[in-house]
Amino acid sequence: MEMKYNFDEIINRRGTNSVKWDHSENDEVLPMWVADMDFKTAPEILRTLSDKVEHGIFGYSIIPDQFYESIISWWQNYHHFTIKKEWLIPVPGMIVSLSALVRTFVQPGEHIILQPPVYNHFFKLAENCGYDIIENLLICENGNYRMDFEDLERLASDPKTTLLLLSNPHNPIGRAWTLQELEKLAEICSRNQVMVISDEIHADLVFDGNQHIPFAAVAQKYDIISATCGSPCKTFNISGLPISYVICEDQSSLKRIQKTLDTQETNYPNSVAVDALIAAYTNGEDWLEQLKIYLYNNYQFLKSFCEAHIPQIKITPLQATYLVWLDCSFLSLPSEDLAKLLFEKGNIRINPGTMYGSAGEGFLRINIACPREILNEGLSKLATVLKEIHKP
Repeated sequence: MEMKYNFDEIINRRGTNSVKWDHSENDEVLPMWVADMDFKTAPEILRTLSDKVEHGIFGYSIIPDQFYESIISWWQNYHHFTIKKEWLIPVPGMIVSLSALVRTFVQPGEHIILQPPVYNHFFKLAENCGYDIIENLLICENGNYRMDFEDLERLASDPKTTLLLLSNPHNPIGRAWTLQELEKLAEICSRNQVMVISDEIHADLVFDGNQHIPFAAVAQKYDIISATCGSPCKTFNISGLPISYVICEDQSSLKRIQKTLDTQETNYPNSVAVDALIAAYTNGEDWLEQLKIYLYNNYQFLKSFCEAHIPQIKITPLQATYLVWLDCSFLSLPSEDLAKLLFEKGNIRINPGTMYGSAGEGFLRINIACPREILNEGLSKLATVLKEIHKP
């Protein structure tokens, strides 16, 4: 495919109040941590935003029908899943969505199942709400992760277990769960009356040979209540314009979710973000397809680089997201200490695996959503420090 968009362009983000680039006062530090891409968003979105700014008025707005229509069309065309308008609630951000769902369906003293290593905010969310976390640890065999269904059955059978938070696709291990895996999970949760909330913010970033399976599509076959959180923010690099939506087929549950959002005063998405979502889902597919090619080539570049320079690192196969899970256990060094050394000695910031639970010990999570020149620089910094630490 001829590349229409220039993902090699290096854009200076320092001094723009970027969490990723301005978090450190040291301008020598290369950030490859937070899930934020270093590419301009699709020009189709930029044109829409430019027109909005040119209009010059940012008064109160309503959610147009096109908001719902674009979401429905996107999920039908891109994920082969049919959504109805009455299943959707617009929300001003993904964390807001997840928080409202958990607060709606879990009571104090009840348990939430997490599947570590998993998105760090899942832990923070449960803790902020005062709920008990029980861990259904993922099993890693020869560098490949799978769910532990026997343990899940045991945990779900506890009457105090109310809800499972699912990362689909999974952050940080980059798994796109298969239909068979999601069906098994749904079967267990249905049998034990455990609700499933599926975080599908990375749903669009699945690479060839793999497929995103919406959990809501699986849930239709089972006696189970589920809710899905979706958003274009990661897909199109517009996280600074937080916008999301909840998908829930059960109308009684949907009303309860809406009441929670009303109570939290979090039921009014930003009008600029609404327009960005519509533009992304209406005209952004070509840009996304080329982005995925570039990202996967970055992953292949990382694999080749590590094989040549730091072959001791074991790289978890990347099926989805732009976050690569690196097994650095050969160093016998705590992940936090390793990340600190990389920051202080190598001027590179990478997430320690323990951010995603104790199951991440010995791992790092690296963000490869950047121009290849920057990726090469970051990997060179990583290799230099690891060779200094690991001297046979």
